[in-house]
Amino acid sequence: MNASPGEEQAGRTAAIVPAAGRGERLGPGAPKALRTLGGIPMLVHAVRALASSRVIDLVVVAAPEESLDAVTAMLGEHSFAADVTVVAGGDTRQDSVARALISLPADIDIVLVHDAARPLVPEQVVTAVVAAVSAGHPAVVPALPIVDTVKEVDEEELVVCTVDRDRLRAVQTPQGFDRTVLQRAHAESDLGMTDDAGLVEALGIPVLVVPGHEEALKVTRPFDLIVAEAIVARRRASGVL
Repeated sequence: MNASPGEEQAGRTAAIVPAAGRGERLGPGAPKALRTLGGIPMLVHAVRALASSRVIDLVVVAAPEESLDAVTAMLGEHSFAADVTVVAGGDTRQDSVARALISLPADIDIVLVHDAARPLVPEQVVTAVVAAVSAGHPAVVPALPIVDTVKEVDEEELVVCTVDRDRLRAVQTPQGFDRTVLQRAHAESDLGMTDDAGLVEALGIPVLVVPGHEEALKVTRPFDLIVAEAIVARRRASGVL
């Protein structure tokens, strides 16, 4: 990382959306990213949220290899405020991100990685992440404070201790990175993590936390879909969506 905090970086910004997972916990059917939310596939919502922030120049979707043409055609039916391309994803999330990284143009300096399962992330979260990386932080994640009491339990489900939640955060996406840092993290790690910031942490590189948002929830289970549908309905009623 050449810049230090406070210094501006040049170059363009890309966002990678790994969307090759099946998402069995959401129930049988199409891949999770292709499930509809308010009549629109979650993947379209996610890409639109990134592109509408106006700080993203390119969105690269890593789609299931067998659905590559279908995903390309589906995204082509919608207009976005950024360029959108589709590449074949891998067997794991880490594989999908790595494949998308390889496809990026040379002039991309900042890379965001965003879960398609967080389709309603507000634009201000995307903007805050990009601004922090632009200011010189090599890795940035949005996160929310933990509000529930957290307890550690043993293998018999007996409480070991109550964890101090004041320093705990629930991490969201998009996570933002200096491109060279993220490439190094993927090249040097075989941990199989589902969190790109974890790969960077393993290199001993600091990760900055910026405020997340409740509406950037991850749609994983049927109940999450109900909550997300309610958010879409409220946004449409207020003319936001």
